[in-house]
Amino acid sequence: MLNRKTTRRSTLKTLGATAILTGTALFAGQALAADYTLSVNTALATTDPLYKGLEALQKNVAEASGGRLEVKLFPNSQLGPDEDVLEQARAGAPVAVVVDGSRLAVFQHEFGVLGAPFLASGYDGIRKVVTSDMFEGWVKKLHDNGQLQVLSFNWWQGERHLLTQKEINTPADLAGIRMRTPGAPVWTGTISAMGATPTPMAWGEVYSALSAHVIDGAEAQFPAIVGAKLDEVITHITKTGHINLITGLVTSGPWFDTLPPDLQKILRDESLKAGDVASYGTQDSLASIEQKLKDEGISVREVDVTPFKEATAKVYDDLGYGELRDTLRAMAAN
Repeated sequence: MLNRKTTRRSTLKTLGATAILTGTALFAGQALAADYTLSVNTALATTDPLYKGLEALQKNVAEASGGRLEVKLFPNSQLGPDEDVLEQARAGAPVAVVVDGSRLAVFQHEFGVLGAPFLASGYDGIRKVVTSDMFEGWVKKLHDNGQLQVLSFNWWQGERHLLTQKEINTPADLAGIRMRTPGAPVWTGTISAMGATPTPMAWGEVYSALSAHVIDGAEAQFPAIVGAKLDEVITHITKTGHINLITGLVTSGPWFDTLPPDLQKILRDESLKAGDVASYGTQDSLASIEQKLKDEGISVREVDVTPFKEATAKVYDDLGYGELRDTLRAMAAN
């Protein structure tokens, strides 16, 4: 009997120790789990310099929040087209997307001017615009009227150029060319004013559309050209720099409002810092990407952009951005 009691006590101790260990493990697992998770979607590939900024954001948010907030990354539009993700965000889903201002203009008109032609060149000037008090006013309006929260808007992807199968020197050379563009009015208006026929299409479809001659051309910045392997299906790049592509990291307004104030601040602060990582990384990569394209035998040429500027000047007035254009250009130049 004594042996049985001893065996029973030993068994209970073992079971108790196991339960404690199991409980401790479960508690540790719970402690390690983030309180909030944000899934970030981007159309760009992991090789794009901008993606390095997203990786920096992921790491720094985890550290600054003590693991309470986790950022997950989804390159190559794994969560769907930008417009679909924006709608999910407006409905309150914990998602974010790297998106240009023209796609936000349907919710807040002023954002569309950021994608207008020849607004500014390079990163430093346009950064002044998207970190200004005036821009922060747009951010609040977008939150209140569009249920979308800008985390930062300093994610510069470079200047966009024309990608074709023939040499382009003037707007007249674009006559009859079906050119892929996002569907927002400022983009389609710009491409139309330049002389081509705008053809709205998701970025992920451009390679196959060029291959099948569904479209005759596209326009994009250098990192995106190689990221989508468009250098395999085009022969000419004309350096117009017609759109200086500044984009933002935009999430759900309703979801953002559920975050504790300290996490809201961390997310916005770290997004701004990561945007600089992405943008200066992009800036540093441009020369080597251009040389790579030339080494592949692609014609990469400078042209006189004056005729293109003159042809697209009307886009601002057509969309009601004339006065705003002058204000922003002055801000970017100072």
